[in-house]
Amino acid sequence: MAKSLVAPVKEELILKEVAPDYWEQACRELMKHDRILKKLIPKYGSGFLVTRGDAFTTLARAIVGQQISVAAAQAVWDRVLIASKKKVNPKNILALTFEELRAAGLSGRKVEYIRDLAEHFDAGRLHANQWKDMDDESVIKELSSIRGIGRWTAEMFLIFNMVRPNILPLDDIGLIKAISLNYFSGEPVSRHEAREVAANWAPWRTVATWYMWRSIDPIPVEY
Repeated sequence: MAKSLVAPVKEELILKEVAPDYWEQACRELMKHDRILKKLIPKYGSGFLVTRGDAFTTLARAIVGQQISVAAAQAVWDRVLIASKKKVNPKNILALTFEELRAAGLSGRKVEYIRDLAEHFDAGRLHANQWKDMDDESVIKELSSIRGIGRWTAEMFLIFNMVRPNILPLDDIGLIKAISLNYFSGEPVSRHEAREVAANWAPWRTVATWYMWRSIDPIPVEY
């Protein structure tokens, strides 16, 4: 059975949070096969990955979060939310001027990215209704055609919007830091070493990544 709860009011919506149907099985198998996750999962076992369900919101939040800390990204997002009248959607973003988006804390480049994203959605240039039937790499390829969206942002979308179970975002600074701290006593970690550690996590690399993030920041990451 999936766990569920009613979350606090956010963005003028009451969200019912439900764990992905694979979450409990993934946690059991990860604890069985990985000595570090065997300790981490019980420590943070009360939470789970939550999707907002809105593709534009997830992608916009991922753009805002590029190359900055989780706390800084949330602060900027809160200001974007206020500027867009409590509803971040393509039409509201396109209604804001460049200066208004800059005043919310976005860099000039991120303003261009988020407006380009809004234009793609507003013009119907994406196959959003087909994404659920596409494999991970196909979704990444289409999303990467949008200005400012690279592999990391597309992977955040697969994790936080589509809750795909086996995503490993090797370009994520937080994941690499967590692997370094948990598996290598804080020593620098290469992508190759991180991939070797994560080989033990398949087919639940998304779940393991989520717990890696929790290990360095107890507040769950959201996009």
